[in-house]
Amino acid sequence: MAAAIGLNGAKLGTASSQAYLEGKAVKETKALMAELCRHFYSLGWVSGTGGSISIKVHDDSIPKPQQLILMSPSAVQKERMEAEDMYVLSDNGSVLSAPSPKPYPHKPPKCTDCDQLFMKAYEKRDAGAIIHSHGMESCLVTMINPFSKEFRITHMEMIKGIKGHGYYDELVVPIIDNTAHEHQLTESFTKAIEDYPKATAVLVRNHGIFVWGDSWISAKTQSECYHYLFDAAIKLHQMGLDWSTPNHGPIQSARRGLSIAGESNISAKARKDNGDIDPHPRCIVLDIEGTTTPISFVSEVLFPYARDNVGRHLSATYDTAETKADIKLLRSQVESDLEQGIAGAVPIPPDDAGKDEVIAAIVANVDAMIKADRKITALKELQGHIWQTGYANNELEGIVFDDVPEALEKWNALGIKVYIYSSGSRLAQRLIFGKTNYGDLRKFLSGFFDTTVGNKKETQSYVEISQSLGVDKPSDILFVTDVYQEATAAKGAGLEVIISIRPGNGPLPGSHGFKTVKSFSDI
Repeated sequence: MAAAIGLNGAKLGTASSQAYLEGKAVKETKALMAELCRHFYSLGWVSGTGGSISIKVHDDSIPKPQQLILMSPSAVQKERMEAEDMYVLSDNGSVLSAPSPKPYPHKPPKCTDCDQLFMKAYEKRDAGAIIHSHGMESCLVTMINPFSKEFRITHMEMIKGIKGHGYYDELVVPIIDNTAHEHQLTESFTKAIEDYPKATAVLVRNHGIFVWGDSWISAKTQSECYHYLFDAAIKLHQMGLDWSTPNHGPIQSARRGLSIAGESNISAKARKDNGDIDPHPRCIVLDIEGTTTPISFVSEVLFPYARDNVGRHLSATYDTAETKADIKLLRSQVESDLEQGIAGAVPIPPDDAGKDEVIAAIVANVDAMIKADRKITALKELQGHIWQTGYANNELEGIVFDDVPEALEKWNALGIKVYIYSSGSRLAQRLIFGKTNYGDLRKFLSGFFDTTVGNKKETQSYVEISQSLGVDKPSDILFVTDVYQEATAAKGAGLEVIISIRPGNGPLPGSHGFKTVKSFSDI
């Protein structure tokens, strides 16, 4: 066997196990890659020798970061590739096995020009497979707005096929500019991965897309969903409809800088002294408790319901993956609480102590957490799942102030995206707005943020939100809350802030310096 050659051409030593390289796992993965490329060719993703694929050789006996990596060759007819055409690389990117040259008119073999990008996805995302497509949809969707740095879409069924996303979530895919050669994309590709931790893909303008997943099945499934969503966005755009808003209504003039035809509908108060139109905020981020919803609904309805039903919920769902994950989170939180001497924390026994003992300890801890009004992810996740049962059984109905639905509809018509940021879990937020005294309001909401982005009283949380929303500047975002400390933190991140004055809200400092409103109709 020849000495291993690194991506830079340097010799790295002799491969230690040629038998493994020629073994069943490697052979099957090579054959799978050839089969997938034939399928991708039929979809138009890898025509004209474009596109590429890389898959790790799955082996339970080898830790994933150390598994062998297979990559397709460059500049070959992808639909005619065979298993022996694939490159085998070590976990650090050194080539362990290369295909043999073929006679004219075939070119000398060369590993994909995407090798450095693939290695970054493996390193930064612990991927199991990466697909690079030149599908027409992935190219055209980046050209609709040649200056956009992101593709955004929401309220489409196929979003559910993207890891970590649901129907009501906003899917955000970063867009980087193309270069003459794919390896020159490495720096901007790496930055996009780092800047968008939730993303499982990166679009390259006028070029295509890179999609990764935990396995080849995940990468393939997501690739199919991305291409579907891009195609839908293109067709919606051709119909004059906005794919990025929840109701996919007509593209609003307000979003395009206000056309002359639309000026007659602009109210006088929206015009400045010099005749210019005051722009609407690009995004509005709303708090829930004391802003869209009475504090009493949370404190007198939701919290008591969760507290009173912890035992029943855990007993009925104890063996489900969801509840096991909730218990794991709570166990970790309680261990931390005990180390810090937090009042009310009691040890949660191990699973082998018995279901009843575990549940009893969790009930005691949750009761103490709710009484202390703790804003912690472990509690919020469990509460969300308990409330989900309550809404499904018609035991709960979300309450919003009377002015909220009309304002949401108005902002949506103006093309202003509205998001929720609450200490409650994203699930709990969707539940409140999905079944309210005014019906399902989720169609007006573009996304949800919870404490996984950070504490609501910390400025960095609002920095994270502004980066996630992709605005040109933080002041393009209006944040509405009833809590002075949250308002101060958001202002520190550069957001515009309004404080909501609602019945039952707590007092504000005498000279807080923020604009206040008693109704969303005043915004």
